[in-house]
Amino acid sequence: MTELLQKVRVIDPVSEIDEIFDVLIADGYIKEVASHIADIHPNTQIRDCQGLVLGPGLVDLYSHSGEPGFEERETLLSFLQAATAGGFTRVSILPDTSPAIDNPALVAQLQQKRAEGQRSRGVEENLSPLLPCSPAPLLHIWGAITLDVAGNQMTELADLASAGVVGFSDGKPFENLALVRRVLEYLQPLGKPVAFWPSDRQLTANGVMREGPDALRFGLPPIPASAETTAIAAMLELVAAIGTPVHIMRVSTSRSVELIASAKAAGLPITASTTWMHLLLDTKAVKSYHTSLHLDPPLGNPRDVAALRAGVRAGVIDAIAIDHTPYSYEEKVQAFAEAPPGAIGLELALPLLWQYLVETEEFTALELWRALSTSPAKCLGQEVSAILPHQPAELTLFDPQQIWKVERKSLYTLSQNTPWLGQQLKGHVVQTWC
Repeated sequence: MTELLQKVRVIDPVSEIDEIFDVLIADGYIKEVASHIADIHPNTQIRDCQGLVLGPGLVDLYSHSGEPGFEERETLLSFLQAATAGGFTRVSILPDTSPAIDNPALVAQLQQKRAEGQRSRGVEENLSPLLPCSPAPLLHIWGAITLDVAGNQMTELADLASAGVVGFSDGKPFENLALVRRVLEYLQPLGKPVAFWPSDRQLTANGVMREGPDALRFGLPPIPASAETTAIAAMLELVAAIGTPVHIMRVSTSRSVELIASAKAAGLPITASTTWMHLLLDTKAVKSYHTSLHLDPPLGNPRDVAALRAGVRAGVIDAIAIDHTPYSYEEKVQAFAEAPPGAIGLELALPLLWQYLVETEEFTALELWRALSTSPAKCLGQEVSAILPHQPAELTLFDPQQIWKVERKSLYTLSQNTPWLGQQLKGHVVQTWC
């Protein structure tokens, strides 16, 4: 199929472009980008795209799939459907499934399942009427660093690398710094990304909310910022000593942003990410006691949110991760402190970030799109093509004005653990090319 997108707003962080163009797409490639394209094939599908945004496909650094082991939360198919509906053309799942992704056989099994779903056209045929047939995103898999992601014994890292994992992470905090040091030494020659979530679980203790006035007001056990910052400082010391590049996951405090900025200025080979909800909400939101606001790390104080936003704009925080964490209804219907931490986000992140950061002019459209596409790809050691002729068409078409309601029938994820359930949002993905 040949498609002509007329008068679409092209946002391309690779070329630093935010302009109105006509874009011709055919056979999986961008054929032409120009102010006006008149010479087209008679069978070309022409689409008026005034008011729509076209950017590189979104890339998620890390999220959770329920399958294998927790299919009632999320299957691989529903995960990929949700990612497509959210505008993602590449997604990466963490290895904390059951069993954990700690051996090459399970990596192969998941890749095979994804390929079978693609061949059966299950992903395309079951998408929303609001989203025409869009291909399933590329699936990347993080290989576990330790067996059963238990933090004790290293996996066969070289075998997992050969099996095609995108990188290595347990997605959980490490308590044994000697093991972390050994992991960094072993991984150095493999040339794969490694991601750590620095968090001191002794300092975290039984806390569920960031320490501060709101935690006192709401009567919830606090987590000090130092639970994160001391662990980051220790991680940075190990990186300085060994030299293996490291990605720091789930940054959530203002002091963490300062530490990472200083480390980058000193030339340490690190990248960092925060999650989309940590950019949008602060501790005041917990007033509702909605269990989908129980996150780990917890939502920050207003000062933390301001620092994270500034860090993303400045590039200190390289990328915005979705960290999609589905749970069943029964698991989340508990007291705030007892409910498992985490929330869904693949279908919600782009509309909400656009609405509250771009439309308010706190972020430019280029800054947001970069943090959701080209920058996460770089953290994974990948590249994203510019929106130019002869480049592959890996694209997301987004309507920032379309109104829709977050409800069971409008979501493809099997879980509903989000504080926006039942609310109307502005902004919806129209189509992806992958």
